Amino acid sequence: MDFRHQILPSSGLSSLNVDALLVVVAGDTLDAGFDARLSAPIEEAMAQGDFQLKAGRTLYLHRPQGIRVPRVAVTAAASATPKAFKTALAKGFALLKDTGARTVGVVLVGGEVDASHAEALVAASLDATYVYRHTKPSAPANAAITTVVLVTDKLHAKVAQLGLLRGQAIGNGVTLAREWANRPANHCTPSLLADEARALAKRHDLKVEVFDRKAIEKLGMGSFLAVSQGSEEPPRFIVLRYQGAAKSKAPIVLVGKGVTFDTGGISIKPAAEMDEMKFDMGGAASVLGTLRAVAELKPKVNVVGIIPACENMPDGRSLKPGDVVTSLSGQTIEVLNTDAEGRLLLCDALTYAERFKPAAVVDIATLTGACVIALGNHRSGLFTADEALASELIDAGQAGLDPCWRMPLDEEYDEGLKSNFADMANVGPRAGGAITAAMFLRRFTGNYRWAHLDIAGTAWKSGASKGGTGRPVSLLTHYVLSQAG
Repeated sequence: MDFRHQILPSSGLSSLNVDALLVVVAGDTLDAGFDARLSAPIEEAMAQGDFQLKAGRTLYLHRPQGIRVPRVAVTAAASATPKAFKTALAKGFALLKDTGARTVGVVLVGGEVDASHAEALVAASLDATYVYRHTKPSAPANAAITTVVLVTDKLHAKVAQLGLLRGQAIGNGVTLAREWANRPANHCTPSLLADEARALAKRHDLKVEVFDRKAIEKLGMGSFLAVSQGSEEPPRFIVLRYQGAAKSKAPIVLVGKGVTFDTGGISIKPAAEMDEMKFDMGGAASVLGTLRAVAELKPKVNVVGIIPACENMPDGRSLKPGDVVTSLSGQTIEVLNTDAEGRLLLCDALTYAERFKPAAVVDIATLTGACVIALGNHRSGLFTADEALASELIDAGQAGLDPCWRMPLDEEYDEGLKSNFADMANVGPRAGGAITAAMFLRRFTGNYRWAHLDIAGTAWKSGASKGGTGRPVSLLTHYVLSQAG
C-alpha cells in the first residue's frame, strides 16, 4: 500500500482528487473553518438524528452535491489523541471496505496531526486491508484500497511525512509477524521459519545463523532439545543480527518463543481450539517483524534477534512429566508439566544471549493462559525488576499504541518453583501462573538487564475473525528506536 500526504486547507477538501474521503471528527462541534460543502450534509444528518458527534458513530455520504469526491465516510472520535484517531479510523475504513474506492484521503477535524497520528493511520489502514492468502487461493489477490493520502496543513506536513515513513516500516513488520503467525503448522515448521529468517537477512542486509539439532546439542541446550524430542520436525535455533552502530556498542537482544505447534506434549491440551496453537510462535514472529522494521528504519543501534524454534508433540520419545533436564546454564529442571514448554526453550536462549554482553534482553512469548485471565486481550504482561527498563518499555508501548502492563516479581512467588529432584520445577501452583513463569525465566538472567513480555492475550484474537495481530512489533520497534539516542 502507498502512503503519502498532501498539503491542503480544510476549507478546500471538496476539491480533493481521491475515490473516497474519510473525515475523522474530534470534539462535539464541526470546526468553523471546515469545508462548507462537506459540513452542510453532515450537519443535516445530525439535525435528522442520523449522526452524532459521539465516539463510534459513523455516516456515509454518496456523491454529496458540489463535492468532487464520490464517497465520504465520516466517523466521530472520542478525542484528538492518536489512540482515539486510530479507533475512529477503523470504523471509517469498515464503511469503505466494500466500496469501489482504491484511493482514500484522510483528514482529522478538530485536532492537529503529528507523527503519531500519521503512524496510527498506517496501522489502521494495514489492519483494515490485511487478507490472509498463503493457503487460501479463494482470497482476493489484492487489497481494494491501494493508496492512502493524509491531508495536512503546511505547518504539520513534515512531521506527518516522518510518521508515515515510520508507520510504514513498523506496519511492514506487523504484517510479516501476522502472516507467519497465521500460517498453519505444516506451512510454518521450524525449518520454514529459519528459511524466512535467511530470506529476511538477504533482503535487508542482516546477518543470520541457523543451528540444527547437532549444533544445538553441541551448545548444550538440553532444556530446549527436550521439548523438541517428540517431534519429527527438527528444531532450529535462529540468530539474526542488525548492526546500525559501532561493533563495540552493546546490543539489544530480543528473544522470541518459536513453538510452531503446541499440543502440550504428554500433558496434552484439550482438543477444542487446539488449532490456535499454531500461534504459539507469536514471540518468534514478533522478533522477525521487529528486525524487518528496524532494518528499514536504520537506527544507530545494534539488535540481536534469537528464536528457539521447535514443535511440542506427544510421541514415544517425548519429554515426560517428572523428567529432569539440564539447561545450558547447568541448572537442572524437573518437568512437572510438558505443556509449560515455552519457558524450557526460552531459558536456554536467555543463557545464550549472555554471550552478546547485551545492553538489555527482552523475551517475548505466548507463555501463559494465566496472563490472559489477568489482563485480557488489550495489554501484554510486562515483567522486570529493572525500573528504567520497565519505564522504557511502557513508554514504547504507549507511543506505538501497543500497550503493556507491569506485573510483580516479588521473591515470594519464587517459592512455588522448588523441587525435591532438581534445582527447580518448570511450573508452580496455578494461582499467579504468569508470575511464576516469569520467576522461572528470571533464574537464567542474572548478568544483564532483562524484561519478559507475556503476549498470550495480545498476539492473536479468537472467534470468527481469529488470527494473528502482529503484536508487540510496534512496542518493540519503538523501544529499539528509543535506545538509538
